[in-house]
Amino acid sequence: MPNRIDGSRLRAELVAPAGPYTQVDVVASTGSTNADLRQAVVDGAPDRTALVAAEQTAGVGRRGRTWASPGSGVYVSVLLRPSEVPVAGVGSLAIAAGLAVLDVGDALGASVALKWPNDVLAADGSGKCAGILSEAASSDDLAVVLGIGLNVARVRADVTAGPGGLPPVSLAELGASISDRTDVAMMLLAALHEREAAWREARGDLADAGMLDEYSRRCLTLGQQVKVVTGRGNLVGDAVEVEPTGALVIAQPSGARQSVFAGDVVHLRPTGE
Repeated sequence: MPNRIDGSRLRAELVAPAGPYTQVDVVASTGSTNADLRQAVVDGAPDRTALVAAEQTAGVGRRGRTWASPGSGVYVSVLLRPSEVPVAGVGSLAIAAGLAVLDVGDALGASVALKWPNDVLAADGSGKCAGILSEAASSDDLAVVLGIGLNVARVRADVTAGPGGLPPVSLAELGASISDRTDVAMMLLAALHEREAAWREARGDLADAGMLDEYSRRCLTLGQQVKVVTGRGNLVGDAVEVEPTGALVIAQPSGARQSVFAGDVVHLRPTGE
């Protein structure tokens, strides 16, 4: 698959007035698209500025981990300034973005599903196809940098499994009908806009945005016994629901329920087994 992503085509179809974005830049390689757009926030870049890379050399995942970006995927970050959304509502943005990736997978015929809070997996849970990182950025007004790393073609054998032990898997391996990265980037940015616009209009409330039930149906985490690794320790219990804020509700053996807003989830076994 050619390494090049056609920036001229993306801009022609996605940048205003033809499309919803104010700016779409494409680079062959960069350290981290999220880091680049965090700097763009400081420089005053406008709402809905997007950066697409064919490769990242220093991609970052949750909790500062390295995200492998070996040049077989699409790596997208978007700067958003959602002034309509209260700070408390920003945490659900990654879930809206996960549904956007699912929209792309469904349109291409790839068998994909979700893992709370921000991973896209093979439908059987056997591998990780995409990761999402939403970061608040330093600014006088609310600014968020949303990054998505999506494996499009088969990932090299030397790319190791990420946290949780799930090996990388690609859209192509999951049955996608196309693997042209310009096409996939176009679809991803279009789907992300649709989901983000609904999320923004609903002020970050997933239920009001019409996304909560859909997310819950497609989330492999629900109904599982899980271990959630947080900064305050580990929590083990059954994942029973996702709240409109995006928080995961864990039912503990004592019967108590706890809402978790951030953490790394390990699926232990389906509830009832």
